[in-house]
Amino acid sequence: MGRKLFYCAGAIALAAAGIYLNNTSLLAEHRSGKPVLLAHRGIAQRFDETDLKNDTCTASRMLPPKHDYLENTIPSMQAGFAAGADIVEIDVHPTTDGQFAVFHDWTLDCRTDGHGVTREHSMEEMRKLDIGYGYTADGGKTFPFRGRGMMPTLAQVLSTFPDRRFLINVKSRDPSEGEKLAVVLNGLSTERRAEIIVYGGGEPIDVIRRRLPDIKTASRQSLKGCLTGYIGYGWTGLLPDACKQRMMLVPINIAPWLWGWPDRFLNRMQDAGTEVFVLGPYRGGEFSTGIDDPAQLARLPQNYAAGIWTNEIETIGRLLE
Repeated sequence: MGRKLFYCAGAIALAAAGIYLNNTSLLAEHRSGKPVLLAHRGIAQRFDETDLKNDTCTASRMLPPKHDYLENTIPSMQAGFAAGADIVEIDVHPTTDGQFAVFHDWTLDCRTDGHGVTREHSMEEMRKLDIGYGYTADGGKTFPFRGRGMMPTLAQVLSTFPDRRFLINVKSRDPSEGEKLAVVLNGLSTERRAEIIVYGGGEPIDVIRRRLPDIKTASRQSLKGCLTGYIGYGWTGLLPDACKQRMMLVPINIAPWLWGWPDRFLNRMQDAGTEVFVLGPYRGGEFSTGIDDPAQLARLPQNYAAGIWTNEIETIGRLLE
């Protein structure tokens, strides 16, 4: 009996040692280089995030402005890149005249002087809108951004920044939007497509993956499938399909629980064609923050050289100079 227990304990210890050696970053090649900074919406006006919901009008709860930029505009993107962004995230909606408008909201009523569902308008109509119309930091007493911006098209953005990287957010779950966007992206060179990532609803993202398998993508389903699958059996070194040729978002408070974090995990993802970006802490609900202040930045591993998602590129870019 004693000998059986001895052999059993030895087998368990050997298995544990194997798992440790297969996952410790102490034996993994360190990723050299600098962090890849992703500026969410470029440089944008910040807002009160208390009890935030998908349909919250964030322009009506703007914090006192620290700069003159409005999200999803050409000047905002230029400023984001100048502040250190390697990638700028933009939001798109198809228009009734066959273009893609770069604009965040599902409807026009919150930010602009227009009304109705964004995708039910032509680009010609939306070019006439005042996209700073609804921004107020004092409950509607003043509107400091009225008359200060114009809604760009996706084509305009890509032509203005021909050698810059973008993360394109598809705002719907409509597969036909994936088809339309695939046509646009298919018109780009292979080298240019390598600089584009697309994320959004599962249905349009599935279309993008089928039509353009060389483009990295992410959806809620792929993010959840990659994270839960990797936690479940990533210790073996095997990756779920949801972790391959993707963008992966990892909240900073969950990252230390991932097998092989940081270097072995990041190397596995890189070998699978997946680019990892760390977010701020996830605390349940629909939203995660970005890496937006020095305290959050300090939680990253020393010499971290993968992606960082931030809402404060002007702060994080300066800290990493």
